[in-house]
Amino acid sequence: MHYQTFEPHQDLTPLIKCYWTLESPKEISPGKQTIVPDGCMEMIFHYGDPYIQYTDQEQHFLQPRCFVIGQLTRPLEIEPTGETGIFSVRFHPDGFIPWATRPIKEMENTPLSLDLLFGNEGRMIEAQMLEASSTAQRIERIEAFLMHSLMESAAVDRLVKSAVDILLTANGQISVQSLSLQTNINRRQLERRFSSAIGLSPKQLAKTIRFINTLRMLLNNPSTSLTTVAYANAYYDQAHFNKDFKALTGLTPGEFYKDNLKMSAIFYSAD
Repeated sequence: MHYQTFEPHQDLTPLIKCYWTLESPKEISPGKQTIVPDGCMEMIFHYGDPYIQYTDQEQHFLQPRCFVIGQLTRPLEIEPTGETGIFSVRFHPDGFIPWATRPIKEMENTPLSLDLLFGNEGRMIEAQMLEASSTAQRIERIEAFLMHSLMESAAVDRLVKSAVDILLTANGQISVQSLSLQTNINRRQLERRFSSAIGLSPKQLAKTIRFINTLRMLLNNPSTSLTTVAYANAYYDQAHFNKDFKALTGLTPGEFYKDNLKMSAIFYSAD
């Protein structure tokens, strides 16, 4: 798999973390891949073959060719159907709200087609992106769409953004009570504003950020013991670490290095 990231236009950097592409030839026996929650929503364009998404062991559906997927609160199992060609916009945790045409909380774990979200403009950008012949052209077209459709009325919640920055700086290792004190807002109001702007609670986002930092450590330092990694990321004990790991990957730490996290490994070892 060939994975690349690209910087957005400076006017979009407060909202968009990066653009990324993933390309891979058709595999004989591709198998399922697990995508772990990372606190970021994505706008996906399959200019290659689309992916199958599994809802459980037996139920599955073909993803739309172009879609926005809401916040993940559980691991996502997908499987390629042929040749992979993906262009994606990765938003910051609070970055999608200026383009949200429906409550973000309702988009949780769900891929929604662009025509459903944006109507005729969604269908137009989908056609333009699928017809593009290069990454540079895709970036030019998606930025024109994002700039044009940016809803000024849906301003970013500055308090939530400040709280997200605190969580990121602390690698998720901060309690909601401490976050509430640092942002000078009561816990219940903070949770309501997080749900509206991000689709996750402060506790869920902190848990996800801490896990992604842990995953990055495991990927970049594979010889480090799981116990060392657990304590470095402020898990209470090994059982606490195992519980969070299983909840966010569907795997135990001992199963981590198997091939079904290959795609997540590409994203987070290079992030």
